Amino acid sequence: MANEITSANAAQAIVKLVAAEVLPALMSNLIMGQLVNRNYESVLQKEGDVVNVPIAPAMSSNNIAEAGSVINQNPSLGNAQVVLNTHSEATFVIPDATKVLASPDLMATYLSPAAIALAESIEGSLLNLYQNLTANTAVGTGATPLTEATVDAAEKALFVAKVPQSIQKHLVVGADAYSDLRQIERFSEVAAQGSGSPITTGTLGKIKDFLVYRSQLVKKPSTTTYNLAFAPDAFALVTRRMPIPLPGTGAVAEFVSLGGFGLRVVMSYASNTLSQQFTVDVLYGCAVLRNVFGLQVLS
Repeated sequence: MANEITSANAAQAIVKLVAAEVLPALMSNLIMGQLVNRNYESVLQKEGDVVNVPIAPAMSSNNIAEAGSVINQNPSLGNAQVVLNTHSEATFVIPDATKVLASPDLMATYLSPAAIALAESIEGSLLNLYQNLTANTAVGTGATPLTEATVDAAEKALFVAKVPQSIQKHLVVGADAYSDLRQIERFSEVAAQGSGSPITTGTLGKIKDFLVYRSQLVKKPSTTTYNLAFAPDAFALVTRRMPIPLPGTGAVAEFVSLGGFGLRVVMSYASNTLSQQFTVDVLYGCAVLRNVFGLQVLS
């Protein structure tokens, strides 16, 4: 019969279902990954390959006099090389994989930890790029509470660096720094802030032109926390497609992409546990794209 359910099409349906669910789950757990420049193409690449990410060229204006002529410019794209140096995976087994077709809650139970694990890998890699932000002088003082003056200095630094005012700027801080900011009356009290939402919701929102976020993965290698102030083009997150397993090798795979990001889901049979094994993996690299678009905010 044309509509007969077979093990082959059931397997493909399961992998498609898992792939469709895992990527949104992963994206919802990303902070930095949602804020930076994301670069994805469906071309097949392998770990260690280098991707060239274009950077917009600088141009100048010309005051054309009467009977004058235009000045032809030959701008060339800048280039940032990003190495695909991280192949991150999260693998789990499901004794009866067919149950995920009928039980969305069960599937979410398995997928959520896998999505969080991959998100933490990507977030950690992006936040570790603080070491490469050298164009602007860091603001703030290590092992010292974050202050309004420090946030103001960070915004000023990006303005002086000619980051376009039309581009949204972000401030990603650690738990202590976020708590410091919530206790500044001008940032939280109704009389100063207008809504008092940081008091009722705990969420700061927008401060001095920064959208403020907190992350548990902000780097603190010693006593100094390296928070980040940046515009999206300060960093690039590059993902590329990996090959689908060869037919007949006992594995079924699906590749999905969303919003400049992509990952692969592979289902295979684990004979040692007599279960279906699922691997969610992503090949990615990240790098500073426009150094002048970001700076360290110390606390």
